[in-house]
Amino acid sequence: MTKPKGILIAIGGNEKKNFTNLDEKFQTDFGEGIILHDINKLSGGPESRIEVITTASSIPDQVGRQYMETFRKLGVKNVGILDIRERDVANSPETLKVIANADAVLFSGGDQSKISKVFKDTRSHELLRDRYYNDKFVIAGTSAGAMVMSDEMITGGRNGNVLKRNDLKMGKGLGLLKEAIIDSHFIHRARFGRLAEAVAVYPDKLGIGLGEDTGIIITEGNKCEIIGSGMVILFDGSELEYNQSQNLKKHIPISLSNLRVHILAPKDKYYIREKRAQIHFNPQNYQKKLTEFES
Repeated sequence: MTKPKGILIAIGGNEKKNFTNLDEKFQTDFGEGIILHDINKLSGGPESRIEVITTASSIPDQVGRQYMETFRKLGVKNVGILDIRERDVANSPETLKVIANADAVLFSGGDQSKISKVFKDTRSHELLRDRYYNDKFVIAGTSAGAMVMSDEMITGGRNGNVLKRNDLKMGKGLGLLKEAIIDSHFIHRARFGRLAEAVAVYPDKLGIGLGEDTGIIITEGNKCEIIGSGMVILFDGSELEYNQSQNLKKHIPISLSNLRVHILAPKDKYYIREKRAQIHFNPQNYQKKLTEFES
């Protein structure tokens, strides 16, 4: 299996954009930090070129302006906006030139199906995939922009924690992370049920539930590191002992047995192919924070 040289950064949505200093409301000793700062750092620092792709958004001008302002506050000098609405534009030499000259792209939130419809199997998609595998290139996405990274992609479904057959809608994403299915706003919008059903339908895929203002950095298509300020919930269905999701009628509750769940916090790691979690825990930092709290 060819290991990608590039980096994926999948974000659960609602990442912090308004701040007065880089440490505001973050417990940096525990790994919390500003996700957009991580994107800048991994793409090469202040001189890097970041293109924000607003295809998924229904308010692209507003979204684009906000990202430009935030990145500039973080010291990024070269930020561009690509609002691509048609496949012809995704295939155009002008668009390909912009992507070829970028150090990173960031897909904004909105509707992941719009990204798939406009980009999938275009020359831009081919170039993004080629650069991801062969260059030190960063592909980031928030909310819809994170969900479209997978091959089997969630396109909709009922929010809530009741797991029922056919509450889930699936489509095809950009296939940058074939081993996983990504969901966003996972905690805030109570999306336990729909991601669990996705893993029941595709038990060979890792279910990645991203909390808001929380993300994962994925290197070599395998090593995941949690960033931001919240939690990432992982569903591993590879050892399910009972799974009748395919045989049930619509809207019947689904039973799953031996679904493995990992709850990870900033700086924790997970290795997709090895199905192994690595917890970052510094007893000294914990004792320091506990002492501060008690005082």
